[in-house]
Amino acid sequence: MSEKVEKANSGGLKLNYKRTFIIGFAFFGILLMWQVWDSYCSSFLSELFMSAFGTTEPTEVQWLVGIMMAIDNLSALILMPIFGKLSDKTNTKIGKRMPYILIGTFVCAVAFPFIPIAFHFNSLVTLILLMIVTVIFAMMYRNPAVALMPDLTPKPLRSKANGIINIMGYIGGAVPTVLGLFLVLSYYFTKTEGAEWQYHNLWVIEIPFLLASVLMVVSALVLFFKIKENEVKEQIRDDLAAGEKEAEIADSVENDDKKPMSKANKTMLILILVAEFFWFMADNGVSTFLTNYTRYHLQASTGQLSINTIISGLMSVVGFATAGYIVKKIGRKRTLTIGLVVTVLSYVIWTVLSFSMPPAVPQVVDGKTIPNPFPIYMFILFAVKGYAMSLVHVNSFPMVVELCSAKKIGQFTGYYYASSMFAQTITPCTLGLLMLNPNFGFELLPVYALSCMVVSTVIFFFVKNVRLNKSKDDLKVGLEAIGDND
Repeated sequence: MSEKVEKANSGGLKLNYKRTFIIGFAFFGILLMWQVWDSYCSSFLSELFMSAFGTTEPTEVQWLVGIMMAIDNLSALILMPIFGKLSDKTNTKIGKRMPYILIGTFVCAVAFPFIPIAFHFNSLVTLILLMIVTVIFAMMYRNPAVALMPDLTPKPLRSKANGIINIMGYIGGAVPTVLGLFLVLSYYFTKTEGAEWQYHNLWVIEIPFLLASVLMVVSALVLFFKIKENEVKEQIRDDLAAGEKEAEIADSVENDDKKPMSKANKTMLILILVAEFFWFMADNGVSTFLTNYTRYHLQASTGQLSINTIISGLMSVVGFATAGYIVKKIGRKRTLTIGLVVTVLSYVIWTVLSFSMPPAVPQVVDGKTIPNPFPIYMFILFAVKGYAMSLVHVNSFPMVVELCSAKKIGQFTGYYYASSMFAQTITPCTLGLLMLNPNFGFELLPVYALSCMVVSTVIFFFVKNVRLNKSKDDLKVGLEAIGDND
């Protein structure tokens, strides 16, 4: 359906679902790779660092694991704003974002599958070097890939579009999770090496990495052949201009690179970014160390953790699919606040249950340790948290890029990711260093996450509810546009 037909049918701005799903292939490739990265790399590093230092106590090396797991975030903090600003100023026949997406994707796809090979052959130095190369080129395509959605979507439609983009990303993240679970369980059912499976069968850990690389390339090619950046931008020029008038921002944004942000918009931006920093401190702290929390504190099967990840991911997809309709009723700020509050409550319950129901000592049968069952309450809490945080993520990025003109989308995408990546750089290192204290173990992970999330929620309460203010001022056009279309 053409843009003109869509507009005529709706009487206003209307999201092009087909184009948005195709743009989502960029995010599909991003989360596909990072899901594999988060699921395996912390354990790879733990094993090799313990071997290098001659220890069998995993908490002694978590500070090193935290530092290494933070290199992707540190690189993003430095490189993503750079690539965002560069892509804003780039002008080629295939667009301003596409060159970075293609080059970054292909280099990542080549380096990524060699990470498990380095681990399998006990080469810590090679593993670290491959992780660094992968991260640098991932940053080259990540910012431009994410910026492509707001480039080609009017402002009032970006929450709904971001929901679709995130669904595509979580589908990408689910692929290696399901495959990794299948491979691990199938190997356990047929072999007897137990916890040493990763050393005896390379393919158990190689296939998720290899599959991620192949699908990253496929997703980039689909994006390249189906989305012609320059052509689409010309087709929707009028809709983009109309969207500027209907944005949920304190003051209108001028399409002038030299004109500074208004004080109200700048305050709004800073509050969002600081709140984002703390919710990523919580979120990434959990995601980085949850595998080790399961393995070393709960002493449960990491295969069951994969099931938990799948359930949480499915609930996130439900959130991404429904967030646009919630925003339509109550606006972005209130929707995001609900997500934060529900997440805080889920962490409160996790903290209480983790201390009131400590894990049992695993049984030993015929000289083999039988893992504890994964706690059922974790499945429920992470399902709730997955839905709640989807409301946060689907609205936060549009709120940031809403505050800039079309000429600075890459730059403001860089701000958004600089905040999240700064948090994700600090939080693994902070947790790793805290674990050097004998009084701070993996059992305090939910307490740490809860503390960060409470701070985030309090800060976000001070973000101005622009939609409410518009309603009070009876800004009829903006209210009608948001109510009908987002």
